[in-house]
Amino acid sequence: MGQSKIDVAAVRKEFPILNQTDLAYLDNSATVQKPQRVLDAVTHYYQAENANPFRGLYDLSVAATDAYEDARQKVADFINAPKKEDVIFTRNASESLNLVAYSMGRYLNVGEGDDILVGIMEHHSNMLPWRMLAEQTGAAVHYLNCEKDGSISADAFKAALTPNTKIVAIAEMSNVLGRILPIEEFAKICHEQGAIIVVDGAQSVPHSKIDVAAMDCDFFAFSGHKMYAPMGIGVLYGKSQWLDKMPPFMTGGETIDIVTTDRIVWTEVPHRFEAGTVNVGGAVGLAAAIDFMNDMGLDQIEARELELTTYAMDRLKAIPHINIVGADEPENHHGILAFTIDGVHPHDITTILSENNIAVRAGHHCAEPLHHYLGVPSTTRASLAFYNTTEEIDRLADAVAAIRKEMGYDE
Repeated sequence: MGQSKIDVAAVRKEFPILNQTDLAYLDNSATVQKPQRVLDAVTHYYQAENANPFRGLYDLSVAATDAYEDARQKVADFINAPKKEDVIFTRNASESLNLVAYSMGRYLNVGEGDDILVGIMEHHSNMLPWRMLAEQTGAAVHYLNCEKDGSISADAFKAALTPNTKIVAIAEMSNVLGRILPIEEFAKICHEQGAIIVVDGAQSVPHSKIDVAAMDCDFFAFSGHKMYAPMGIGVLYGKSQWLDKMPPFMTGGETIDIVTTDRIVWTEVPHRFEAGTVNVGGAVGLAAAIDFMNDMGLDQIEARELELTTYAMDRLKAIPHINIVGADEPENHHGILAFTIDGVHPHDITTILSENNIAVRAGHHCAEPLHHYLGVPSTTRASLAFYNTTEEIDRLADAVAAIRKEMGYDE
């Protein structure tokens, strides 16, 4: 991968919050900051096009409907979905994954004797829905372990499947280790054995090009707020062969064609899964965020983040008593650096960094089983976006280097 051509100084001027504070914001895996064009798009919608979509024939309602459906098409193009009706808007990736567990679980009639395979690296959002489904139906949940660097071989993946595996739930990219998995290869194995594969793409979408058609996954979920869009808008992509047969996740306005006191006919996809008044402003913001990412160039974003990750790993590895969790190679971290410091609790690390105006996160990062598997109760996580700078990484490294002494250790 070549050197990034992104003018970071110019890009940072597009982010109001980055110009209002001296905070070194290194918590981008939790949520990224929003560029002005996204904020402007949302404001414009509420100032000029706000109305309830689908429910009025007057011009303002038609404009709101068009804005919403145009955003759906933009998302479909962005992830290379076969058609825009394969794209369902939700609140976030968590809701998207719960939707699949609830609706697909019922369509497949998951029950006793069926197996669900879940990755050990999963965020709780792609673990708890399947645990709940299993508890409600009598199915069994099995776990797919990874290597300590986050990798999973095709052979290991295939060996984890059983003849009774109906559903595989796995993240394309871990929010702790940063490793991207070969989902296309995994999907082929699943389909050969008659299982469906549900992919959590919340972490991968901001960092790499997504092609759900080439991936051949059955479902793919992600959140807007991790890719420069507002909070409160998420996406579920699903193959139409499944969506057309699944019952609704929630019911209410716009989910039906006919309802009488003794009869219900559900409406077509995707509206069947978008009950009630929808988040048009969020969808508009997501469309603007996609334009922003396309303008930056996904290859350029990826190249810039690799440069930053390489720099950050080199700085942190040079500090005694620092242990970076996961792969040794920066290209297998994608901006995520979870680490520990010998003898210092991650919450103390994060508190000290916060006092130095550096934002990171401590804990198990909603991936508690992974931390148990790795043998570390919790970690500190610094996560990078392409708008971060080497100066911010220097601030992080310098502060980290002083922590053990500040905690009373003799160096």
